[in-house]
Amino acid sequence: MSKINYPGYNHTLPHLSGEHPRPSSAQPSISSASVAVRSLLPSKHSVPPTDLNPLSSHHGLSIPRDGVGAALSDTPAPSAPASPPVPAMKLNSAVSTPRIRPTTLDIPGLTKSKVSPDGRIAQRDVGSKLVIVMVGLPARGKSYITKKMTRYLNWLQHDTKIFNVGEKRRVAASGHGFRLSSASTERPSGLSQSMEQSTAEMAAKILISGESAGENIPHLHLPGPGRDPETAVDGVEIPRVQVVSPGPKPLTPHPGHDEEEEEEEEEEDEDEPMDQSASFFDPTNKKAAQLREQCAMETLDDVLDYILVGNGSVGIFDATNSTLARRMQIMEKIRERAGPELNVLFVESVCQDQALLESNMRLKLSGPDYDGTDPAAALEDFKKRVANYEKNYVPLGDYEEENHMPYVKMIDVGRKMISHQVRGFLAGQAVYYLLNFNLAPRMIWITRHGESMDNVAGKIGGDSELSDNGRRYAQAMARFIDKQRNVWEVHQADKLANTHFPPLRGDHTPPNPHYGGEGEVKNFCVWSSMLKRSVQSAENFCDESYEVKQMKMLDELNAGLMEGLTYSEIKSRFGEEFDRRRRDKLAYRYPGPGGEGYLDVINRIRPVIVELERMTDHCLLVTHRSVARVLLAYFQGLNREDVADLDCPLGMLYQMEPKPYGVEFKAWRYNSATDDFEHLPDYKLRRATTQSTR
Repeated sequence: MSKINYPGYNHTLPHLSGEHPRPSSAQPSISSASVAVRSLLPSKHSVPPTDLNPLSSHHGLSIPRDGVGAALSDTPAPSAPASPPVPAMKLNSAVSTPRIRPTTLDIPGLTKSKVSPDGRIAQRDVGSKLVIVMVGLPARGKSYITKKMTRYLNWLQHDTKIFNVGEKRRVAASGHGFRLSSASTERPSGLSQSMEQSTAEMAAKILISGESAGENIPHLHLPGPGRDPETAVDGVEIPRVQVVSPGPKPLTPHPGHDEEEEEEEEEEDEDEPMDQSASFFDPTNKKAAQLREQCAMETLDDVLDYILVGNGSVGIFDATNSTLARRMQIMEKIRERAGPELNVLFVESVCQDQALLESNMRLKLSGPDYDGTDPAAALEDFKKRVANYEKNYVPLGDYEEENHMPYVKMIDVGRKMISHQVRGFLAGQAVYYLLNFNLAPRMIWITRHGESMDNVAGKIGGDSELSDNGRRYAQAMARFIDKQRNVWEVHQADKLANTHFPPLRGDHTPPNPHYGGEGEVKNFCVWSSMLKRSVQSAENFCDESYEVKQMKMLDELNAGLMEGLTYSEIKSRFGEEFDRRRRDKLAYRYPGPGGEGYLDVINRIRPVIVELERMTDHCLLVTHRSVARVLLAYFQGLNREDVADLDCPLGMLYQMEPKPYGVEFKAWRYNSATDDFEHLPDYKLRRATTQSTR
């Protein structure tokens, strides 16, 4: 019997007893690219036609005359006629730059095309892009949801960025050089306010997508010197998009004041910080309402700059957007600037469970709005703020459905989901992800297998066994995980004992806003790849205490023709391929049967990521370098260019604990002298110093 191990799925099938599968009547055709790959195979793989049964050639099988049988090819010969050859390049009549023909599916939902030869969404392909508009009262987990979605979509290679109105509002209300608009203002084409690193933004240390200002914030790619900004990819001209931020109407002067006196008073007032307590959010506070309105519209302009002028694929507009008038205004501005093609998805977060809402409030009280404030007073003020929002709050529903506006409503962090007319690949990916994550406290561990015999020999790939050092590492890892599991349970019990509502001074970090029972006993899963070195590294875990599974998806990246070679052999025998890979390691795919690249690894790891987000158990993944890099890139939100070169040596254990504010990361290194693991408090993930072929 054979067991299929797939995240969330277990099934048993009988072994096939030497029977070949029936050939399909409609096999896929072999393209010219496939023929080119086969030409790279060494001559020893070819079999003289005189040794084959002529009856089998029609079905793509290779059965010797002695009847012993032979393995099926990964790509059997087709029964249908081959596709007509496609020229490798086509020259544009307007320019002399060669154009790459459409080829393979590199990123899910995107194919290489004349518009986008690198497999990414082109700037002018607005219909493939997405704006996500968040909706909901404060302390409903909107910012948490946006950060999770951003990390996931960026990991899938779809450029995504959060634009938070609250961050701009805090800077504006602090009085750091912010001016209320009194008339329409026009910015130069291609220049958005998010790109101007003003002293106010730097002083306030605005956080975007979880990063502080000035640290790893992606910038829009504007036309360089000497380049026509109106010319797009492949020499096709596109109209210049004018960025206009009209702002709200000017304040009405008080009776008895002339305009000049009123302007002087406004200049004096605007330099003064505004009180951002609950009264700031009262709809009757006209000046605060004007400032909040202006911040919202300028932030929306930043979103559209990112999508229309920059290289963004998904822009997330993070604000309460709790009134029907605000959502109508948002749609009007989006359609005015982007036209009818740009997809818009409204995402509303609702909390009906009181325990969950209290946990969210504890987190909110530890945020920047209440930093250093007495917890009890902060809670009272925050409840007043929420009450002000509730006065005009209109949930998503009838209006959106009558006007065919796509939306999804998330209740109690996934306990219940309501969707309406969700369409488009990116919107579908976002909603699918929302359906599968939770806030349960748990540990996720990632490690490479112990040292293998191929590691000792300097070879890549293969399926060798562990060395003696590798076996010692596997035994020490099982003991260490046992100990850390017990330490975590004690820490959770202590956290529950020191958590109060309203919060008290000295309380621990607020607990995860988890819909479900606290203090539940956690199961512990151990997932390994199906290669020997990984299976052997996980064999010391007791089956009674751990759920041990093997997953094909966790196998090492397949190097195709270069499997089993050393680095020097690859460079000498496949010098041109070696250089191509160094130029673009992330997008490179190894030639030969089964050859993969990092984008392929990301695609096959997606179900593992979704399962890790869905489950509430602890999990240890015992895998390989390329897979470990991809997993760490997801949990740490690494930049695209860092994924394929991440330093991930043998002997390291990476511990991650999902939190409402991100992922808590720790690193442990095996010490052979003590036969135990030591914590590295200052460890930072970094790029490898040497160029590896994996």
